[in-house]
Amino acid sequence: MSKLTNRKVIILSEDGFEESELVSPKTRLEDEGAKIDIVSSQKEKIRSWDKENWGITLGVDKNISDVTVDDYDALLLPGGVMNPDKLRENQDTVAFVRDFVKSGKPIAAICHGPQTLIETGLLKNRQMTSYPSIKTDLINAGVNWVDKEVVVDNGLVTSRSPKDLDAFNNKMVEEFAEGKH
Repeated sequence: MSKLTNRKVIILSEDGFEESELVSPKTRLEDEGAKIDIVSSQKEKIRSWDKENWGITLGVDKNISDVTVDDYDALLLPGGVMNPDKLRENQDTVAFVRDFVKSGKPIAAICHGPQTLIETGLLKNRQMTSYPSIKTDLINAGVNWVDKEVVVDNGLVTSRSPKDLDAFNNKMVEEFAEGKH
């Protein structure tokens, strides 16, 4: 039996997600038996950003207005510069993420992905890492920021960049298998 059989994971994303930061964790989650929904404010599809150009297009399974925290066991927030900025502008998305943080269910966010978590106002005293350019934003949100490939704080998994994907994916699977914290 795979580690994540019977686990339902939401990947919350918009156009401009960093391709490797969604595709690599998604593949690993599926390999471990998780059921994945890509959820967005977009109705049909989202496009990746792959280093310097637009990349792949992925289908959207559900709209953010059609899901609840009770529908999912875990949340993945991929990065990219554009994606988190668009996520945090959408009040339905911010409300969903805030409720997810309050639920105690595991969350994994990589690179710029933690920017969406900042909008919840619920990061005070959490230990996290991220892409260096958002370090100050996280510190201003009350985070104890550390420069490590992966940081886990009570079910919240964060990593710095695509170079940390192996460590990120391993810890994400571990925390998602543990469930609610």
